[in-house]
Amino acid sequence: MNDFQSYEDVERAIDELVEKEIIQGRFMRTLLDGAFTEEQIKEFALQYSYYSRNFPRTLGAAIMAVLPEDDWWVPLADNLWDEGGRGNPERYHSRLYWTFLTSAAPDVPTNEKYVPDWPVSPVVEEAINTLIQFLKVATPLEAMAAIGLGSEFFAGRVMGLIAKGLQHPNYNRSRKLDVRFWSIHADEHEPRHYQLCKDVLKRYQDPKDYQLMYRAGSYIARSEARMYDGLYERMMAIGR
Repeated sequence: MNDFQSYEDVERAIDELVEKEIIQGRFMRTLLDGAFTEEQIKEFALQYSYYSRNFPRTLGAAIMAVLPEDDWWVPLADNLWDEGGRGNPERYHSRLYWTFLTSAAPDVPTNEKYVPDWPVSPVVEEAINTLIQFLKVATPLEAMAAIGLGSEFFAGRVMGLIAKGLQHPNYNRSRKLDVRFWSIHADEHEPRHYQLCKDVLKRYQDPKDYQLMYRAGSYIARSEARMYDGLYERMMAIGR
Protein backbone atom coordinates (compact mmCIF):
# COMPACT_ATOMS: atom_id res chain seq x y z
CA MET A 1 0.00 0.00 0.00
CA ASN A 2 1.27 3.45 -0.90
CA ASP A 3 2.05 5.80 1.99
CA PHE A 4 0.45 9.08 0.97
CA GLN A 5 1.24 12.09 3.12
CA SER A 6 0.03 14.78 0.74
CA TYR A 7 -2.21 15.29 -2.25
CA GLU A 8 0.91 15.71 -4.36
CA ASP A 9 1.95 12.18 -3.36
CA VAL A 10 -1.30 10.91 -4.86
CA GLU A 11 -0.72 12.88 -8.06
CA ARG A 12 2.78 11.44 -8.39
CA ALA A 13 1.50 7.88 -7.95
CA ILE A 14 -1.19 8.37 -10.60
CA ASP A 15 1.37 9.98 -12.89
CA GLU A 16 3.66 6.95 -12.53
CA LEU A 17 0.79 4.61 -13.33
CA VAL A 18 -0.18 6.60 -16.43
CA GLU A 19 3.43 6.80 -17.59
CA LYS A 20 3.85 3.03 -17.33
CA GLU A 21 0.47 1.82 -18.58
CA ILE A 22 -0.59 4.47 -21.12
CA ILE A 23 2.36 6.65 -22.18
CA GLN A 24 4.74 3.69 -22.46
CA GLY A 25 1.97 1.33 -23.58
CA ARG A 26 1.91 -0.39 -26.93
CA PHE A 27 -0.68 1.92 -28.47
CA MET A 28 1.06 5.19 -27.67
CA ARG A 29 4.57 4.01 -28.57
CA THR A 30 3.40 2.65 -31.92
CA LEU A 31 1.39 5.80 -32.66
CA LEU A 32 4.30 8.14 -31.94
CA ASP A 33 6.67 5.98 -33.99
CA GLY A 34 4.44 6.36 -37.02
CA ALA A 35 4.20 2.59 -37.20
CA PHE A 36 0.45 2.22 -37.75
CA THR A 37 -1.05 2.17 -41.22
CA GLU A 38 -3.65 4.66 -42.39
CA GLU A 39 -6.26 1.89 -42.19
CA GLN A 40 -5.33 1.27 -38.58
CA ILE A 41 -5.60 4.99 -37.79
CA LYS A 42 -9.02 4.94 -39.43
CA GLU A 43 -10.06 2.13 -37.09
CA PHE A 44 -8.82 4.08 -34.08
CA ALA A 45 -10.81 7.15 -35.15
CA LEU A 46 -13.98 5.11 -35.61
CA GLN A 47 -13.65 3.32 -32.27
CA TYR A 48 -12.72 6.36 -30.21
CA SER A 49 -15.79 8.15 -31.54
CA TYR A 50 -17.89 5.91 -29.26
CA TYR A 51 -15.80 6.86 -26.22
CA SER A 52 -15.93 10.55 -27.09
CA ARG A 53 -19.67 10.79 -27.65
CA ASN A 54 -20.42 8.77 -24.50
CA PHE A 55 -18.10 10.71 -22.20
CA PRO A 56 -20.81 13.29 -21.36
CA ARG A 57 -22.84 10.45 -19.85
CA THR A 58 -20.03 9.79 -17.38
CA LEU A 59 -20.05 13.42 -16.32
CA GLY A 60 -23.79 13.22 -15.77
CA ALA A 61 -23.27 10.11 -13.63
CA ALA A 62 -20.59 11.93 -11.64
CA ILE A 63 -22.91 14.88 -10.99
CA MET A 64 -25.46 12.40 -9.61
CA ALA A 65 -22.80 10.92 -7.31
CA VAL A 66 -21.36 14.08 -5.73
CA LEU A 67 -22.86 16.27 -3.04
CA PRO A 68 -25.72 18.59 -4.07
CA GLU A 69 -23.55 21.61 -3.33
CA ASP A 70 -22.35 24.16 -5.85
CA ASP A 71 -18.63 23.65 -5.30
CA TRP A 72 -19.05 19.92 -6.02
CA TRP A 73 -21.31 19.76 -9.04
CA VAL A 74 -20.35 23.02 -10.81
CA PRO A 75 -16.84 21.78 -11.79
CA LEU A 76 -18.42 18.73 -13.42
CA ALA A 77 -21.16 20.78 -15.05
CA ASP A 78 -18.51 23.15 -16.44
CA ASN A 79 -16.82 20.16 -18.05
CA LEU A 80 -20.17 19.00 -19.41
CA TRP A 81 -20.89 22.51 -20.73
CA ASP A 82 -17.63 22.36 -22.68
CA GLU A 83 -18.82 19.08 -24.21
CA GLY A 84 -21.88 21.01 -25.37
CA GLY A 85 -19.80 23.77 -26.94
CA ARG A 86 -20.83 26.14 -24.13
CA GLY A 87 -24.18 26.48 -25.89
CA ASN A 88 -22.85 26.88 -29.44
CA PRO A 89 -23.88 23.97 -31.69
CA GLU A 90 -20.94 24.69 -33.96
CA ARG A 91 -18.63 23.89 -31.04
CA TYR A 92 -20.30 20.71 -29.81
CA HIS A 93 -17.54 18.23 -29.06
CA SER A 94 -19.45 15.63 -31.07
CA ARG A 95 -19.11 17.93 -34.08
CA LEU A 96 -15.48 18.73 -33.26
CA TYR A 97 -14.67 15.04 -33.13
CA TRP A 98 -16.50 14.57 -36.41
CA THR A 99 -13.94 16.85 -38.11
CA PHE A 100 -11.22 14.40 -37.07
CA LEU A 101 -13.31 11.34 -37.86
CA THR A 102 -14.14 12.40 -41.40
CA SER A 103 -10.50 13.24 -42.09
CA ALA A 104 -9.43 9.76 -40.95
CA ALA A 105 -12.37 7.75 -42.31
CA PRO A 106 -13.83 9.77 -45.19
CA ASP A 107 -15.44 6.70 -46.74
CA VAL A 108 -17.54 5.79 -43.68
CA PRO A 109 -20.96 7.46 -43.55
CA THR A 110 -22.15 9.23 -40.39
CA ASN A 111 -25.68 10.19 -39.44
CA GLU A 112 -26.98 13.64 -38.51
CA LYS A 113 -25.69 13.09 -34.95
CA TYR A 114 -22.15 12.43 -36.25
CA VAL A 115 -22.34 8.72 -35.40
CA PRO A 116 -20.48 6.49 -37.88
CA ASP A 117 -22.06 3.42 -39.43
CA TRP A 118 -19.44 1.10 -37.96
CA PRO A 119 -19.39 -1.74 -35.39
CA VAL A 120 -18.21 -0.74 -31.93
CA SER A 121 -15.43 -2.65 -30.21
CA PRO A 122 -16.23 -4.11 -26.78
CA VAL A 123 -13.08 -2.50 -25.36
CA VAL A 124 -14.43 1.05 -25.73
CA GLU A 125 -17.86 0.03 -24.47
CA GLU A 126 -16.19 -1.53 -21.44
CA ALA A 127 -14.24 1.65 -20.66
CA ILE A 128 -17.41 3.75 -20.61
CA ASN A 129 -19.42 1.15 -18.72
CA THR A 130 -16.68 0.68 -16.12
CA LEU A 131 -16.71 4.38 -15.30
CA ILE A 132 -20.51 4.67 -15.19
CA GLN A 133 -20.92 1.55 -13.06
CA PHE A 134 -18.27 2.83 -10.65
CA LEU A 135 -20.02 6.17 -10.33
CA LYS A 136 -23.35 4.52 -9.59
CA VAL A 137 -22.04 3.28 -6.24
CA ALA A 138 -19.27 5.81 -5.54
CA THR A 139 -19.15 8.15 -2.58
CA PRO A 140 -18.92 11.86 -3.47
CA LEU A 141 -15.17 11.87 -2.86
CA GLU A 142 -14.65 8.70 -4.90
CA ALA A 143 -16.67 10.19 -7.76
CA MET A 144 -14.66 13.41 -7.83
CA ALA A 145 -11.40 11.45 -7.66
CA ALA A 146 -12.53 9.15 -10.48
CA ILE A 147 -13.14 12.08 -12.82
CA GLY A 148 -10.35 14.30 -11.51
CA LEU A 149 -7.44 11.94 -10.90
CA GLY A 150 -8.73 9.05 -13.01
CA SER A 151 -9.26 11.09 -16.17
CA GLU A 152 -8.77 14.87 -16.24
CA PHE A 153 -5.42 14.85 -14.44
CA PHE A 154 -3.64 13.19 -17.34
CA ALA A 155 -6.10 13.74 -20.19
CA GLY A 156 -4.30 16.84 -21.46
CA ARG A 157 -0.98 15.02 -21.66
CA VAL A 158 -2.41 11.91 -23.30
CA MET A 159 -4.50 13.84 -25.82
CA GLY A 160 -1.56 16.10 -26.61
CA LEU A 161 0.58 13.06 -27.39
CA ILE A 162 -2.16 11.60 -29.55
CA ALA A 163 -2.35 14.91 -31.45
CA LYS A 164 1.41 14.79 -31.93
CA GLY A 165 1.35 11.18 -33.08
CA LEU A 166 -1.47 11.75 -35.54
CA GLN A 167 0.58 14.44 -37.25
CA HIS A 168 3.30 11.93 -38.18
CA PRO A 169 3.92 12.06 -41.97
CA ASN A 170 3.15 8.35 -42.28
CA TYR A 171 -0.48 9.03 -41.35
CA ASN A 172 -0.93 12.00 -43.65
CA ARG A 173 0.22 10.74 -47.02
CA SER A 174 -3.14 10.32 -48.75
CA ARG A 175 -5.09 12.84 -46.63
CA LYS A 176 -4.38 15.34 -43.90
CA LEU A 177 -5.74 14.48 -40.49
CA ASP A 178 -7.62 17.22 -38.65
CA VAL A 179 -6.31 17.04 -35.07
CA ARG A 180 -8.08 20.07 -33.61
CA PHE A 181 -10.22 17.88 -31.36
CA TRP A 182 -7.09 16.53 -29.70
CA SER A 183 -5.05 19.72 -29.49
CA ILE A 184 -7.92 21.84 -28.14
CA HIS A 185 -8.51 19.35 -25.34
CA ALA A 186 -4.81 19.18 -24.54
CA ASP A 187 -4.12 22.91 -24.57
CA GLU A 188 -7.35 24.49 -23.36
CA HIS A 189 -9.95 22.26 -21.75
CA GLU A 190 -8.33 19.54 -19.69
CA PRO A 191 -6.03 21.70 -17.51
CA ARG A 192 -9.02 23.78 -16.39
CA HIS A 193 -11.25 20.76 -15.87
CA TYR A 194 -8.66 19.14 -13.64
CA GLN A 195 -7.99 22.26 -11.62
CA LEU A 196 -11.67 22.59 -10.77
CA CYS A 197 -11.74 18.99 -9.51
CA LYS A 198 -8.46 19.45 -7.66
CA ASP A 199 -9.81 22.45 -5.79
CA VAL A 200 -12.38 20.14 -4.19
CA LEU A 201 -10.10 17.14 -3.67
CA LYS A 202 -7.36 19.12 -1.93
CA ARG A 203 -9.71 20.00 0.91
CA TYR A 204 -9.44 16.39 2.11
CA GLN A 205 -6.12 15.88 3.86
CA ASP A 206 -6.49 12.73 5.93
CA PRO A 207 -4.17 9.90 4.76
CA LYS A 208 -7.26 7.66 4.54
CA ASP A 209 -8.77 10.13 2.08
CA TYR A 210 -5.58 10.07 0.01
CA GLN A 211 -5.81 6.27 -0.14
CA LEU A 212 -9.43 6.49 -1.24
CA MET A 213 -8.59 9.06 -3.93
CA TYR A 214 -5.78 6.88 -5.24
CA ARG A 215 -7.92 3.75 -5.36
CA ALA A 216 -10.66 5.54 -7.28
CA GLY A 217 -8.30 7.37 -9.62
CA SER A 218 -6.09 4.37 -10.34
CA TYR A 219 -9.08 2.10 -10.96
CA ILE A 220 -10.43 4.39 -13.68
CA ALA A 221 -6.99 5.21 -15.12
CA ARG A 222 -6.26 1.49 -15.50
CA SER A 223 -9.60 1.04 -17.25
CA GLU A 224 -8.54 3.66 -19.79
CA ALA A 225 -5.16 1.96 -20.17
CA ARG A 226 -6.93 -1.33 -20.97
CA MET A 227 -8.98 0.47 -23.59
CA TYR A 228 -5.90 1.75 -25.40
CA ASP A 229 -4.25 -1.65 -25.22
CA GLY A 230 -7.40 -3.30 -26.54
CA LEU A 231 -7.57 -0.80 -29.37
CA TYR A 232 -3.95 -1.57 -30.21
CA GLU A 233 -4.77 -5.26 -30.55
CA ARG A 234 -7.82 -4.51 -32.69
CA MET A 235 -5.81 -2.18 -34.91
CA MET A 236 -2.98 -4.67 -35.34
CA ALA A 237 -5.48 -7.33 -36.42
CA ILE A 238 -6.21 -5.23 -39.50
CA GLY A 239 -4.12 -6.31 -42.47
CA ARG A 240 -1.06 -4.20 -43.07
